[in-house]
Amino acid sequence: MATSTSTAAAAGHPHLSPQFCFSTGALKEFLRLSRSTDDTISQSLNTLSTPSRTPFDPTSTLSTQRTPRRLPSSACTQFTQQVLFPSWHARSLVLEYCGRVAAADDPEDPAEVVVVGERVVDERLDPYSGRYYPRERRTEVLAGVVRGEWGVEEIVRERSWRVVGERCEGVGEGVGRGWREAFAEWRAGVVRG
Repeated sequence: MATSTSTAAAAGHPHLSPQFCFSTGALKEFLRLSRSTDDTISQSLNTLSTPSRTPFDPTSTLSTQRTPRRLPSSACTQFTQQVLFPSWHARSLVLEYCGRVAAADDPEDPAEVVVVGERVVDERLDPYSGRYYPRERRTEVLAGVVRGEWGVEEIVRERSWRVVGERCEGVGEGVGRGWREAFAEWRAGVVRG
């Protein structure tokens, strides 16, 4: 579990500013690093299920389990509440913030300067002019990136929760106890606390 925690910490919480959001490369890099928690979820859960033996017993490597054994709910609860959900929460905060930036007016947008100046460029006369005069406002570009990343989040979280449900006792059981409900419940506790 230590590797997952350090991986999530490596992604850190970026300083949220419009410049961070408009730098879509930095935004995507933060999300990529933060998603490493989800990418390595099976390995993280394996570390919870394999207690260390002192001294090392070489015969312990002779047997292989076809199906990983189910983990007790206490270990899984600790993992989801201290590693997985905080990682999701950090990404949610960033995407929500950048979504608000994308929805706001942006008077510093280079595309806005072109519209105000009403410069008309005939690309038949100057085929390279399109490079210098963006057709799409950067808020529109950012909105598209945020929408796409929310779609990725849905897939990543669904997959991670499925792995947790397969490996952990009592997780995902009961009506309406999917990842959305579990995360919303955890997040409400963070806001209250």
